[in-house]
Amino acid sequence: MAPSTYSAAPASSSAAPLAPLVDAQLNFLLSDSTLPVKQVGQIWSGCRNRRYADRFTLAIPFCLDYVYWDFMYNAMYPKVAPDVLFGPDDEGFQPLVDYDDTGNGDKSCLAQWDFRDPRGLMCLVKELRLLYIEYQKKRVAEVDDARLKFELSTVLAKEGIEVCMVSLTDRPDEVKFAVPLLDLDFTKLVPGCPWKFPQKIHLQAIFPVSRSYPSVPPAPRLKLISTPDLKSFFSVDGFKLPTWIDGMCMAEYIPRLEENLQIQVVEASASIGSRRRFIEALAPTFGRPLEADAIFCRKATVLSISGIFTFLVHFAIPLQFPKQQPILTLQSSQHCNSQGIPITSHPINDYPWSPRWDPTEMVERIYDFLVDECQNFKKLCSDGCSQTR
Repeated sequence: MAPSTYSAAPASSSAAPLAPLVDAQLNFLLSDSTLPVKQVGQIWSGCRNRRYADRFTLAIPFCLDYVYWDFMYNAMYPKVAPDVLFGPDDEGFQPLVDYDDTGNGDKSCLAQWDFRDPRGLMCLVKELRLLYIEYQKKRVAEVDDARLKFELSTVLAKEGIEVCMVSLTDRPDEVKFAVPLLDLDFTKLVPGCPWKFPQKIHLQAIFPVSRSYPSVPPAPRLKLISTPDLKSFFSVDGFKLPTWIDGMCMAEYIPRLEENLQIQVVEASASIGSRRRFIEALAPTFGRPLEADAIFCRKATVLSISGIFTFLVHFAIPLQFPKQQPILTLQSSQHCNSQGIPITSHPINDYPWSPRWDPTEMVERIYDFLVDECQNFKKLCSDGCSQTR
């Protein structure tokens, strides 16, 4: 296993399928792994005019980003474990040598490689990723920076933390921390959620590497990052980070951050119930919704009629409901533009609203507003159709 240059072209680009034994392992990894591993680029073959391809690049999640590793099987000997080429900046990452030096080589999944087990590649990726995490921690620990050494000594024991060196050409190198926050099972907060992977919120903290240690070191660059699927439940973009006080360290900052974050996550969970009650309140006034988001309760659509004019009302319900009101969009079921697309209104949020109203009153106020607004929308639809004739 050796470093590689990800941008380098493969020896022989190939549209051939992967060897069946290799394909089974790759498919198992991509479909069953709890890590969001991605297969990137084309698969290729190490030799020309080969019936099967045997090589591919995987994007491995690490420290809130990805590292790209080439996995190289041999189509002529698909029963043999793959070789792996790591990134160009990881010349010091030699996991098999480290295993041999510590006498732990027999613990590697490579020592018990079974080509018939479709989990082989998944186990190898997980093993190498854990070793890579330790390799990066070791690299950071060797940096000649007193502040970083202190930060490492105080937070590294936190479970799940990842760190990495970031080499830059135009400014000093940096060290990036990825600190998992809130030991919560988010699936219990959202019954029936469709999430495949565990949902997490991380604090990203980036420190410049400096050999000097000023009396008041600058604050790191801080950012909250969540797994993409979690944004349907809680948006970290709207969360205000606590102020980093001069002289503070992450061991002091993280508890304060988690306390504030816990409060807002609990509110987000309660907001699902509020949104659900609002959607349920639509039925007595508008009729049963044609469709609705039953899990996160973020969307609903009802059918409305004014005389002979029939239209849909789409409700987009924000995460901050009821502090923020739903956005309404009207869509005609009778009028289309020149492209044959149903005519819709602009987003509407200037109707009467108070977060203190109960759901029934909220819905009734919206209904009363739409009695007049739908006439404006009907005229818009009629004018739009006249212009297309």
